[in-house]
Amino acid sequence: MSDRLAVLLQYLLPKKALTAFAGGCAASRATGWTHRVIPWFIRRYGVNMAEAANPDPRSYATFNDFFTRALRPGARPLASADWVCPVDGAISQFGPIEKDQIFQAKGHHYSTRALVGGDAALAALFDDGHFATIYLSPRDYHRIHMPCDARLTRMIYVPGDLFSVNPVTARGVPGLFARNERVVCVFHTPHGPFVQVLVGATIVGSMATTWHGVVNPPRTPDVREWRYAEAPVDLKQGDEMGRFLLGSTVVLLWPKDTLQFNPAWAPAGAVRMGEPMAQATA
Repeated sequence: MSDRLAVLLQYLLPKKALTAFAGGCAASRATGWTHRVIPWFIRRYGVNMAEAANPDPRSYATFNDFFTRALRPGARPLASADWVCPVDGAISQFGPIEKDQIFQAKGHHYSTRALVGGDAALAALFDDGHFATIYLSPRDYHRIHMPCDARLTRMIYVPGDLFSVNPVTARGVPGLFARNERVVCVFHTPHGPFVQVLVGATIVGSMATTWHGVVNPPRTPDVREWRYAEAPVDLKQGDEMGRFLLGSTVVLLWPKDTLQFNPAWAPAGAVRMGEPMAQATA
């Protein structure tokens, strides 16, 4: 199938209905189905079960339990870095934000304001800052961790579409990451404000955070927001902060003059949670 046809199908398919159906299947406790699909998935995508805290595919009650499996202790040691990679995946893009424009792929940019759900004041904090976009493929570990010590200040659910977020779609759908459903997590860190965005996609049944639980569903048509000034949520570097129930993408935002990326980073490069991502500049 050509890339153009693959993108065209993204527009034509009933993505929300497919996602609801996939979410129901992934949560099903139909043991026979689960015991067939999990081994198939492991073979199809080359999942490394030796890293799992529980390596027995038949022991998982649901596909979601398998997909969000924990890793064995020591599988992801934390590097000595101010910012460590929050997920396993592949670097989609990273680098400077040009005023308020984030680079998605050749010929495509989107704004920080669109990404965070229209909050101009929040977006302005990241003018001329830096961003990183990391894609989680089906074979990857799908828990999301903290790149540094931080205090949660806000969480924003932004409704949107459910395009696939694979590299082909990123090259073909304008403003992809600011069009899809997403959960924007706003933090204060020793180095200033920081945002980590969980981006939904086709068949991503839901996204969850450790302090809230499942954020979606429900899939409401309006932006929803939670503030945490009265009930602070403090997280340490490496702590789990969320998970995808089926795969997707994270986008990270930093203010101007905050960090320098790991010089070994490159677009399409594979990364693992806990590896060095960046050092603070001040």
